[in-house]
Amino acid sequence: MSEHRQEHQQTNKTEYSLRELIFYFLKLGSIGFGGPPALVSYMYRDLVERRRWITEEDYKEGMALSQLAPGPLAAQLAIYLGYVDYKIVGATLVGFAFVLPSFLMVLALGFTYVQFGGLPWMQAVFYGIGAAVIGIISVGTYKLSKKTLSNDKLLVAIFLVLAITTFLFEKELIALILAGGLVYWMSKLKYGQKARSYFLFPVLLQVTVSTQNNSVLQQIGWYFFKAGAFVFGSGLAIVPFLYGGVVKEYGWLNEQQFLDAVAVAMITPGPVVITVGFIGYLVAGVPGACVAAGATFLPCYLLTILPAPYFKKWGRHPGIKAVVDGITAAAVGAIAGAVIVLAKRQFADMISVLIALTTVLLLLRFKKLQEPFIILAAAIIGVLIKGL
Repeated sequence: MSEHRQEHQQTNKTEYSLRELIFYFLKLGSIGFGGPPALVSYMYRDLVERRRWITEEDYKEGMALSQLAPGPLAAQLAIYLGYVDYKIVGATLVGFAFVLPSFLMVLALGFTYVQFGGLPWMQAVFYGIGAAVIGIISVGTYKLSKKTLSNDKLLVAIFLVLAITTFLFEKELIALILAGGLVYWMSKLKYGQKARSYFLFPVLLQVTVSTQNNSVLQQIGWYFFKAGAFVFGSGLAIVPFLYGGVVKEYGWLNEQQFLDAVAVAMITPGPVVITVGFIGYLVAGVPGACVAAGATFLPCYLLTILPAPYFKKWGRHPGIKAVVDGITAAAVGAIAGAVIVLAKRQFADMISVLIALTTVLLLLRFKKLQEPFIILAAAIIGVLIKGL
């Protein structure tokens, strides 16, 4: 008991129950706007900085594993954080709790969309929300990068390379993120040291299979399983992949319906990739939504919990720690680049820019200001401006 207490004090970690963690992720899934960059920032702020349920090392390991494995970043990180202290049960319940609120919202919006033939009010609402979200993500990314880079020149360089390339190519380049880990690992090698003591570089996790599909639900299940298994990076990275299959290959949705599906994902809290639920609903109702969401998140779940025990075992090894630091810096750089890309698309006029800047100033000035209040105010402003 004394050893446990001593270790507890050394890590400065606060004890918590699985129920508390589940309720936290239910709340985050219900009010966490902003997509992957914002969600991973919220998790760091709430679980590492404020509540101290998760240590900084565990968080960084989760970020690194989430970048190494395919699937939506925010959902993978949530599942890993559930695994840290409560293993498979914690990972399963936390993952379910995180996705459930936004999935139910998407079902409700899908029903409304089908009944009323579209969402004409969406553009006005999203005009305000989108601008505020840019501000929220910017502040979260700033705080995360400030903590992650630690004035290390090489980490700063890795961060900048990923931020610039993500902005230029408008997608996260997984090869460069992995290269960030490799470069930083190599920089930590000391002359004369045995290579085998450091050579523990994580491998990319991919599995390929093939199958025949007949029914629509089977087609949905297999297609969205591939989407979850072979798309790396944030939830936004899945959008081009989905467009190719949903619109071009299968013709399940037309162009406007697909754009509406993406917009629904952006105005709902929780993981952006939940847009698959809306698409599944439009194609095959509630069963289609359930199959699409389940198939998308299954690879993410499996490719997080299966390597987690080994990743935790070796995560504090000097070689792995160097890789984790490099990949984390690269990941945060990619998030920063994504923020700029989103801002470029979102800022249609000076009013949207002013909404984003006001959001940044409010969050920096009032530390305890809750983001949902800003989101609500921004939505009202958007309706007043665009609805007139």
